[in-house]
Amino acid sequence: MLRQYKLSNYNFRLILWVLILSILGIMVVGSAEADYMSRQILGLVLGMILMIVFSLMDYTWILNFNWFIYLGAIILLLLVIVSSLGSSGGGATRWLTIGGFRFQPSDIAKIMLILFFARFFEDREEKINTLRTILTSVILIGIPLFLILREPDLSTTIVLALVFCAIIFTAGLSYKIILGILVICIPIGVIFISLIMQPEQSLIQDYQLTRIYAWLYPDEYPSDSMQQQNSIKAIASGQLYGKGLDNDDVESVKNGGFVSQDQTDFIFAVAGEELGFIGCCIIVLLELLISLECFLTARKARTLSGTLIACGVGFLVSIQSFVNIAVATGLLPNTGLTLPFVSYGLTSLVSFCIGIGFVLNVGLQAKKY
Repeated sequence: MLRQYKLSNYNFRLILWVLILSILGIMVVGSAEADYMSRQILGLVLGMILMIVFSLMDYTWILNFNWFIYLGAIILLLLVIVSSLGSSGGGATRWLTIGGFRFQPSDIAKIMLILFFARFFEDREEKINTLRTILTSVILIGIPLFLILREPDLSTTIVLALVFCAIIFTAGLSYKIILGILVICIPIGVIFISLIMQPEQSLIQDYQLTRIYAWLYPDEYPSDSMQQQNSIKAIASGQLYGKGLDNDDVESVKNGGFVSQDQTDFIFAVAGEELGFIGCCIIVLLELLISLECFLTARKARTLSGTLIACGVGFLVSIQSFVNIAVATGLLPNTGLTLPFVSYGLTSLVSFCIGIGFVLNVGLQAKKY
């Protein structure tokens, strides 16, 4: 389980990017909602401890229990829906409350599923392009996707599906098969979009459809588009250098209450307003650097499973960052998703730190070492 590693092989650069971004996140969260700052600090301390612990644990040994990891993820997601332990918020049931602790299983499940499919595809490396392997993997990812969608949590469902696609592509899926899938999926996607735009459709929930309409026609849906429009205005108002952290401007997002969940889903709006264009660029750059370090680690991994773990975490950070920032800037319809290492949320922060811990261990066992 534990191996001898050289300290010189430890990727301190990756830890530095994570630490800087997380500290910046604590400052912005504290400015948005002062009461949450101490909790976010606690989350970072716990996350860094777990990151170091998992970075020193042999990932190849942990992957021997890949089916237990998968079942654990499914059980956590099931408990949210079918048990009395599930707790609601914002019209959705996405959390579990056990022993006074409240956490979001879907955040933990993302990392667990990356680990599972890393071993799953490694065991079937020579059969990755067979119909049996593809269908089996689709069914296996379909189960947790269905459970997350039932919460409902469409944004997490989409992000996890995209991460799965990235993992199976990295595992060696043939370009011919990918092209064939695209030929089938594109017209299906067009049909799906046309269907959900019809009145009295039942494919997605009414509030989700309203968000799409509000995004496309904000002037016709002022109450539903107000939060996203205010986010855009807040980012623009920060101009180059921002208004500064903990400012007392009554027209600011945090003081005026113009955007709900400004400490989580719309933390980028607070960052844009208070840190300006330069602050936003620093956040985007740090998210990018963390993703790039994961991809560089993947290139040097000594096993396919190591490559898939590092790529999976890298894609998760980059895709989720893109979605969160795109929502805050109006490029995508409004949906709830945290900005990695920046938004308030102990489960999110700790889960990402654990994922980085596994990437660090992959790096410690790289080919050149």
